[in-house]
Amino acid sequence: MLVYLQRFLSTMRAVQGALIVGSSIQIILGFSQIWAICSRFFSPLGMVPVITLVGFGLFDRGFPMVGTCVEIGIPMLILFVVFSQYLKNFQTRQVPILERFALLITTTVIWAYAHLLTASGAYKHRPDVTQHSCRTDRANLISSAPWIKIPYPLEWGAPTFDAGHSFGMMAAVLVSLVESTGAFKAASRLASATPPPAHVLSRGIGWQGIGILLNGLFGTLTGSTVSVENVGLLGSNRVGSRRVIQVSAGFMIFFAMLGKFGALFASIPFPIFAAIYCVLFGLVASVGLSFLQFTNMNSMRNLFITGVALFLGLSIPEYFREYTIRALHGPAHTKAGWFNDFLNTIFYSSPTVALIIAVFLDNTLDYKDSAKDRGMPWWAKFRTFKADSRNEEFYSLPFNLNRFFPPS
Repeated sequence: MLVYLQRFLSTMRAVQGALIVGSSIQIILGFSQIWAICSRFFSPLGMVPVITLVGFGLFDRGFPMVGTCVEIGIPMLILFVVFSQYLKNFQTRQVPILERFALLITTTVIWAYAHLLTASGAYKHRPDVTQHSCRTDRANLISSAPWIKIPYPLEWGAPTFDAGHSFGMMAAVLVSLVESTGAFKAASRLASATPPPAHVLSRGIGWQGIGILLNGLFGTLTGSTVSVENVGLLGSNRVGSRRVIQVSAGFMIFFAMLGKFGALFASIPFPIFAAIYCVLFGLVASVGLSFLQFTNMNSMRNLFITGVALFLGLSIPEYFREYTIRALHGPAHTKAGWFNDFLNTIFYSSPTVALIIAVFLDNTLDYKDSAKDRGMPWWAKFRTFKADSRNEEFYSLPFNLNRFFPPS
């Protein structure tokens, strides 16, 4: 037992150190406005494959996971679609209850249904895979969780720093940066806001880096990135208020300290979430495709860039995954382990591959004579904060923080 404990602590400290080092990438690129400069090479055409593949990112966690427990996953998928789309105009006191709270209502109903199946012994003699996917009492999560546990920095000890781990985490942070950029763009469209100006986009990346730094200090084992499903939920319930996010963050902090409540939510069978992914991730992918309306898709150049970036964005990561399964290591396999981790991580990400290919082709292939075809006349007017009066409403920081981070 002591050996396992020491191994756990060693792993946690190594991950903490890697997260702390990796966070510097987003903090520097964000707050120095370097990412804002990079974003000037983006166009609506270049963003189409990126945002679309952000939405397709967990397609293997969608219906394949629903199928692991069809008696829960299928009703959840059908009920969520019916409530959020077919019955969305149902109102109580002028409030579209089913559109706003479709996710909460359907999750609660199907979760209770799953608990009834578990309590009635429906899964008592089923295979282990089925029990793991369907049961609400797996692993005694609630009984083993403490009532109150307050996390604190460096709980697992002083972080350890290793060059190989740090470079691997830097690659993961860069992947997170690209995927978050696509999600930011999708969120602005679903919220009916103006596209985030370069300064705001870069600022968001910087704050995300601060989040990763805190992850490293608190030893969470995971970094911070945009929640793509929440972006999709924005399109489903049509609620784009920042106050909702602030209240939600308060609830998450509260439940994180009350272990029993956190374990209660962790007991929700994953097929319920998988059914939600089928809708919410699909919404994000469709937002990426909606950017095509600002481009000229009669242009063979645009068709070439979009098709190649989408195909290779799916195909190259698939090659890296299959190669790793067969050879037990990635295609990048040199004596420099840090280089292998960095390269393999980058090319595992579909949005990152799509960004590299789409932005390169878009800025090198007949780009001087194709500004209108690329959608640049519409895109360029949103690049600066003061170019549109609505940006003040959408992107000003709360609590008068703009004096520390003035818009540009």
